[in-house]
Amino acid sequence: MVCAILCLASAHASVLSAPAEPPLTPENINPRLVAAEYAVRGRLLDRAKELESVGRRTVKCNIGNPQALGQRPLSWVRQVLSLVLNADLLEAAEAAACGSSDGEALRALFPPDAVARARVYVDAISSAGAYSDSQGVLCVREEVAHFLRERDGCGSEARDVFLTDGASAGVRALLQALLGQPGVDAILAPSPVYPLYSALSTLLDGGAALYPLTEDAAGTWGIRVSNLEASLQLARARGSNVRALVVINPGNPTGQCMSAEEVAAVLEFAAREGLVLLADEVYQANVYNGGPARTGKRRNDFHSFRRALALLRQTKPQLAARAQLVSMHSTSKGFYGECGLRGGFFALDGNWDDGVRSQLVKLASICLCSNVVGQLAMGLVVSPPRPGMPSHDTFAAERGAILESLRARADTLAAALDALPGVTCAPAEGALYLFPRIALPPAAVAAAREAGVAPDELYAMRLLDATGLVVVPGSGFGQPDPEAYHVRTTFLPPADQLEQVTSAIAAFHRSFVDEFATPAAAAATA
Repeated sequence: MVCAILCLASAHASVLSAPAEPPLTPENINPRLVAAEYAVRGRLLDRAKELESVGRRTVKCNIGNPQALGQRPLSWVRQVLSLVLNADLLEAAEAAACGSSDGEALRALFPPDAVARARVYVDAISSAGAYSDSQGVLCVREEVAHFLRERDGCGSEARDVFLTDGASAGVRALLQALLGQPGVDAILAPSPVYPLYSALSTLLDGGAALYPLTEDAAGTWGIRVSNLEASLQLARARGSNVRALVVINPGNPTGQCMSAEEVAAVLEFAAREGLVLLADEVYQANVYNGGPARTGKRRNDFHSFRRALALLRQTKPQLAARAQLVSMHSTSKGFYGECGLRGGFFALDGNWDDGVRSQLVKLASICLCSNVVGQLAMGLVVSPPRPGMPSHDTFAAERGAILESLRARADTLAAALDALPGVTCAPAEGALYLFPRIALPPAAVAAAREAGVAPDELYAMRLLDATGLVVVPGSGFGQPDPEAYHVRTTFLPPADQLEQVTSAIAAFHRSFVDEFATPAAAAATA
């Protein structure tokens, strides 16, 4: 017995003296994680961090992150959240609202309707540091349901609303529910696509299925049902079980707004084919009209899929009864730009079984709940001050100024890009991005392929090194035409910096084109 123990101890000592092999290595990490790509925060951002580490200034136009580029938060959102997060401050503000002699400063900082809303939230949650219901704070879900009823003119209930950590967490939960059979179950997503969808599909071992958006000569993008039909048939022929259709409206990265007719046609297609329709509508408040760039063009409006479903119930009730619709929204975009608060929701509409709802609640409960501050921010976004309330005039003025500034900056940058040789850039109809098409010199394309990178990534990386401007190569979103090259840029730099940004882009572009004007020049560069 003693001998056995000594032998075992010796064996353990031998193992401990051997070189340590880490349990998790690049070779044995989940290969689906390695395969997943998220170009919005990919190699270009890594390079930007390297430049910043040596003192270079960068301008991050790779992501729709308004407050990082100077946009001020809405007073309404921050006033209510400040009171919710500090119970002593809330009590002092309530006393001031009742007319206490020393409360003048607090009355100026916190209007009565902000104080009242904070009290509603605190009474509902006790503390922002406490877990909420897994589906989300009930009174906020009721605010979301009321917002949807008012926006779409049709019913919505709090039980169909799930509050999430931004819209992205909702997408992840829905794909976890949809993609069950590895390598077979798939979502039909647009190309170009916001890479959240492609990355999550890869991570969850979903099958590949994309439908092409169409780009006209002016650089404006659209969606055609004929492309949806062809792409669905192709995916099914390849053995994929397509479970859902993803539509991003207004578009990301393409910035287009769908017409009411397009929304209705796509909804009918999804219902006819038995697909869950995932309507990513986080840019619904970012719709631009007016200005010289849009003279003579159709008006841009946001048309929701929920409204289209309500109309379908009247015109084609049997087809409407087949529909399963999920509508998504977020605090991160619009004119609020509260990206870091991570607030969002998805709402169910159509033919949903209670058993599916219960499974989605279970999925939410695995992570206990989304962050409570983000939930409350979502409530403040969908239920802002109404006309006649003390905070309304300030809210309306801030909203109007932000949206007009976004439109003006979008038009300025689009015009500057479109004026460059070989660049086509349409004015933004919606969202926070421009997606210019760039006719790269053949020598640049050859040099990129020789280096093993996509041609538009070479262009974007060189732009970053020359100007400090961080954009996203179009290849990071997938492109239906592999010979059409794009980059995505936000138009979020402050107006007083935009002239400097456009001048820097123009100087770089002309230099890049000149450098690769001949094959000999490309060879010398390589």
